[in-house]
Amino acid sequence: MLKKTKTLAATLLMTAALAMPALAQDYTIRAVANSNENDEDYDGLQVFKSYVESASNGAIAVEIYMGTQLCSNGAECLQGVADGSIDVYISTSGGAAGLFPYVQVLDLPYLMQDDRVAEKVLSGDFTRTMRDMALEDSGGTIRLMTIGNTGGWRNFANTKKRVQTPADLEGMKIRTVVADLPQELVRAVGAAPTPIPWPELFTSLQTGVVEGTKNGITDIMSMKFPEAGLQYVTLDGHAYMGALWWMSNETFLSMPEDMRRVVVDGFYQLQQATFASPKRKSIPAYEDFVAGGGDLYVPTPEEKQAFADAAEPVYAWFTANVQGGEKIFDAMQTAVNSATEEINAERASDIK
Repeated sequence: MLKKTKTLAATLLMTAALAMPALAQDYTIRAVANSNENDEDYDGLQVFKSYVESASNGAIAVEIYMGTQLCSNGAECLQGVADGSIDVYISTSGGAAGLFPYVQVLDLPYLMQDDRVAEKVLSGDFTRTMRDMALEDSGGTIRLMTIGNTGGWRNFANTKKRVQTPADLEGMKIRTVVADLPQELVRAVGAAPTPIPWPELFTSLQTGVVEGTKNGITDIMSMKFPEAGLQYVTLDGHAYMGALWWMSNETFLSMPEDMRRVVVDGFYQLQQATFASPKRKSIPAYEDFVAGGGDLYVPTPEEKQAFADAAEPVYAWFTANVQGGEKIFDAMQTAVNSATEEINAERASDIK
C-alpha cells in the first residue's frame, strides 16, 4: 500500500510540473546594444538581465543581442522598438536625435557640473518629462525607461598642444558627428568643426584631416588614438555621455503591473551599473594615457568658466532651432538647479 501511495504521489507531482509551464518565461525581452561586451552598455544589460529574471521568478526572460545582429543603427533600431520587433534598445543622444531632436539637450555643454549632479538629474523628473515627450511624438510606441552613462564625460583632446582656454582651440580642426549641436559648440569655442565617421577617426587624426576630437578617455584608449598622435587631453568635462534606454511601450504595457514594477526596478539597477562602470574603467585608461607620454590637463575653475562662457550661445541656438528645445532645456535647467542646491546642502552637512 505504501509503495502504491508513493507511486501515486510521484505521478501527481509530475503531472503538476507539466501543467505549470506558464510560470516560466511568460515574457521575453529582446534587448539590443550596438556595441560590444567591453562596453558599459553590456555591463548594464547583464545587471538588468540578472535582476529581472530573478525578481520575476523566471517569468521574464531577457535575451541580449550585442552589435548589429538585429539592427545596425539608431534609426533602424528605434523603428524596431516602435514596431515591436525589438523590445529594448540603448542609444546615444546622436542616435536618437533624428526621431527625437530634443534629446540633444544631453549634449549641451557645461550644464551639469559633476557626476553627483548628473546622476541626480537623470534619476528624477527631467527623465520623466523626456519620456512623456517621446511617447507623444512616437504615437505611444517608444518609451524612455531610463538614462544612464556610456563612457563618462566628453573632453577636448588633440594632437597639437595643451589646451587651457578656448583661445588655444582657435582654428583647430575638431572632429564632430554630423549633428548640428556638436558643430555649434566647436564653432562657439573658436575651432573648426569637421564631421568624420567614427571608424575613420584614427586615420583622420594620423593624417591631419582633423587635429582633435571630443570624447571620453575610455573611447580614446580603446580606439588607440594616442598611436595616431592624440597626445593632449583637457578635462573640461563639457558633456556627460548620456545613454538613453528605450523600450517598446506595447511590450511594457502588455505585462501585468507586478511585472512592470520588476522591469522598472531592473532599469534602475541597470542605470546604477552604467553610472559606476565608466568610473572604474577610466582609472586604467587615464593611467595608460599618461604612461604613454600623454599630457592630461585639468583646467582651473577660472579656465573652465571661460569655456562655459564661450559656449553659452549654444543654449540660445538650441532653444531657437530644435523642436521641443525650449521645453526640455527649461526642464534640464530646473533639474540641475534643484540637484545642485540639494547636493551643496548635503555636502555642507557632511563636512561639519
